[in-house]
Amino acid sequence: MFAAFDFFSDSLLCLERTTPMHLPLIILGLAALFDTSNQSGCYGDINRVDTTGASSQTARPEGLNYAGVRASETIAAKDLIRMNKYKDLIQRAGSNQCVDPAVIAGIISRESHAGAALTADGWGDRRNAFGLMQVDKRYHKLVGEWNSEAHLIQGTQILVGMIKAIQRKFPRWTKEQQLKGGISAYNAGPGNVRTYEKMDIGTTHNDYANDVVARAKFYQKKGF
Repeated sequence: MFAAFDFFSDSLLCLERTTPMHLPLIILGLAALFDTSNQSGCYGDINRVDTTGASSQTARPEGLNYAGVRASETIAAKDLIRMNKYKDLIQRAGSNQCVDPAVIAGIISRESHAGAALTADGWGDRRNAFGLMQVDKRYHKLVGEWNSEAHLIQGTQILVGMIKAIQRKFPRWTKEQQLKGGISAYNAGPGNVRTYEKMDIGTTHNDYANDVVARAKFYQKKGF
């Protein structure tokens, strides 16, 4: 706290000795330094969400003989090169919907391995789900190409709708609990979320939100 104050005071002294033409650049730099209000989006801080990571059912098909957060991080790391191809689109979709881009990346990794698990034209789940975020054609009118910004915005809008449904269903939960519940609902619907501790029972491999949260934390560390 005091170190930050001393830095800010020293910066103000520098401003007094700086020519006017440099003032806007310095002020913008200081604003960026102290403004962290939008780093985690509008729906809670993913780093404050507890997680047990991937189950053995999710880890084994990936060739892993261990489960948990370590397994989620290993799988996310395998997807990182492909994920980076979509980083700008993911960040724009996150900004558009006020959702942490790392959460979007975590869902993309789980749903499609950043496209590696899809057909050449972007289909998965026996051609019922489309795109990086695997939007289900049975419940949604598909928007955009499978790897487009429009698709990512649609998938993120669906996620936001799920988070808001959980907010209404569990108004006393913290924002982080509601965020995790919304992630679980993205896979199995808000009706499947009955308690916080057992929200993943009934999701694919009974670990969806826990796995996605762990992957999202990994991607946030990688700049998403």
